[in-house]
Amino acid sequence: MVENRVNVPGYGIGESIYTSTRTLVYRGWRQADQTPVVIKLLKNAYPSLIELAQFRNQYTIGKILNVSGVVHIYGLENCQNRLALILEDFGGVSLKEYTAFRRKGLSETENQENSSPLHPDFLIEFLQIAIALADILGDIYHHQIIHKDIKPANILINPTTKQVKLIDFSIASLLPRVTQLSTSPTILEGTLAYLSPEQTGRMNRGIDYRTDFFEKRKLQIQT
Repeated sequence: MVENRVNVPGYGIGESIYTSTRTLVYRGWRQADQTPVVIKLLKNAYPSLIELAQFRNQYTIGKILNVSGVVHIYGLENCQNRLALILEDFGGVSLKEYTAFRRKGLSETENQENSSPLHPDFLIEFLQIAIALADILGDIYHHQIIHKDIKPANILINPTTKQVKLIDFSIASLLPRVTQLSTSPTILEGTLAYLSPEQTGRMNRGIDYRTDFFEKRKLQIQT
C-alpha cells in the first residue's frame, strides 16, 4: 500500500518496489505524458544534510553520465522536506531478485539438482552478466567516476531483455583517484561485505577504478 503522505508533484505513485532504512522506491508515472518512472525518496521526513548531499550527488553524476548501462536520471524534485530522484523504468529487478527467480524457474521445470549455480544455463548467464557489468564499469571510469558500492541491490536486470544497468551513485566520486582516510567501521562508505581493502582506510593506498572491479569480483564469488 502506498503511504498517504507520499506526494511528488507532477508524478503518480504506484507499487512499492524497495524499502531500506534510508530510502523508499516506487514505480510510478510522469503525469504530463504517462512516461513510466521509478521514484526514489528519502524515507526520513526530515533527512540529514548527509542524506540530502548523497541524493544531490546521485543526481549530479547521473546527469554527467551518458552511458547505456547506467539508469538514466530524469530529475530531482522537492518533496516537502525531502528530495525525490526521478529515474527511468526499464523493467529491471535487482540481481538478487533475478537470481532467485531464475533458480525457482529451473527447479519447477527440472529436477532439483539442475537448479544449482553449476547448471549450464546459470553459468552462461553468469558470464553474460559479468561481461556486461565489466563493460559498464569501464564506461563509467572513462568518465572519471568511481561508483564505490557495487553490490547485488545496485545491479538491475530486465528479466525479458536481459539488459543490465547500474544504479545508486550516492557515494560515487567524480575524481579518477581519491584518498580514503582511516575511520570507524560503523561509518565506512559502501557496503562492508563488498568493500575493497583500500576503502577501509587501513592501508596506504588511494581509491581508483580498481575498487569497483574488486567489488565486482567479490560479488561474483559470493553470488
